[in-house]
Amino acid sequence: MALLEVRGVTMDFGGLVALKEVSFAIEQGEIVGLIGANGAGKSTLFNIITGLQKPTSGTVFLNGTEIVGLTPHEIVRLGISRTFQLVRPFLNYTVEENVRVGALFGHARHSGVSGRIDHVLKITELDAKRNLLVRTLPIEQRKMVEVARALASGPRLLLLDEPMAGLNSVEIERFIELIRRVSKESATVLVVEHVMKAIMSVSRRVIVLHAGLKLAEGTPETIMANKDVVAVYLGADYAKS
Repeated sequence: MALLEVRGVTMDFGGLVALKEVSFAIEQGEIVGLIGANGAGKSTLFNIITGLQKPTSGTVFLNGTEIVGLTPHEIVRLGISRTFQLVRPFLNYTVEENVRVGALFGHARHSGVSGRIDHVLKITELDAKRNLLVRTLPIEQRKMVEVARALASGPRLLLLDEPMAGLNSVEIERFIELIRRVSKESATVLVVEHVMKAIMSVSRRVIVLHAGLKLAEGTPETIMANKDVVAVYLGADYAKS
């Protein structure tokens, strides 16, 4: 049984179709990339999976349980957490306090929260900064805090929405390693990203959306060789690199 199954999801905003009959499945332990141009439907898909929006038709299953119609906090407690494109940690809280918010939100019982926080801070390499106010941190570390806060809820599936946007090459490499650690130690990962070399290097599979449709799905090598994907998104120059 797939961890996540998206089945025939369509989202129609009064005649503007953001997604049309999108289907795919993600297995436990995978790192899956989701790519496509701005407006392709990626964030809308994330919003549907996490309960922020209800699709016009189609449905979503988490480990065999249908989750469309559940509230976002119910979905978090079933095991899905996410980050957003715009980085919005609690700037006047410490790193540890930000992570504690995620831990308390994700678990109905408070037992074991401190251990969960310590574990997440170790995975994200933020332990040495746990007592710093987040507003004092650079953008890379603020992004790490958001990932840590999401992880603290204890997800089986972590959705990352453009986590490497605005980072330099060194910071991107650190984030790639973080995603690999998360996948190995903690959660399955679905990641949206426009940094193609990063997404192709970290993903086991890549799903391509174009104008609300699933254009292609396959290994990074298959996607890079797909003529339709090259034509509408990657470009000939990337395909040759």
